[in-house]
Amino acid sequence: MPVTNPWLAGPAPQQRLGRERLEERILNLLSSQNMCVLATAGQDGPLATPVRYFHLDFALMFTTAAGSPKMRNLAADPRVSVGVFAPLVGQASSRGAQIFGRARVLNEDDPDFAHYWPAVRWQSDHVERSRSLDEPPSGPLVVVEADRIVYTEHWLRREGFAPRQFWRRPKPTDA
Repeated sequence: MPVTNPWLAGPAPQQRLGRERLEERILNLLSSQNMCVLATAGQDGPLATPVRYFHLDFALMFTTAAGSPKMRNLAADPRVSVGVFAPLVGQASSRGAQIFGRARVLNEDDPDFAHYWPAVRWQSDHVERSRSLDEPPSGPLVVVEADRIVYTEHWLRREGFAPRQFWRRPKPTDA
């Protein structure tokens, strides 16, 4: 029987990508998608919420209503896991990232707000909803700076690399 992708057969390679190549692949994934699943935990248990995100390097951002269930959960426990994935056609196309970090809720008066806000492309939402482009949305901006990322891409097997790669934010002394 012919096999479409023979390189998927057998044990997966174990070789790690260099940091620069891994970061390039992760950023490519983050740049080519715009939906993620945000996992939070709260008093009523776990909550997995699809959200549209924007990114700035390894930080994911989204806006939300201040009283939403995910915001209540973030107030109780800021630790989150975020899943970003490309559409799956078959095993060879499997590509995604699990991002782990702590969510920070920034308001317009927060000093870090101005750093992240320009990456949020709110204008398309306003056009779609017939809202004025002269009035940017107000409300909280949630920022998740990745502490660690588990990146999966089965196409890496073709080059002899493990399909699952691991990234950690450098410690301040490592930079």
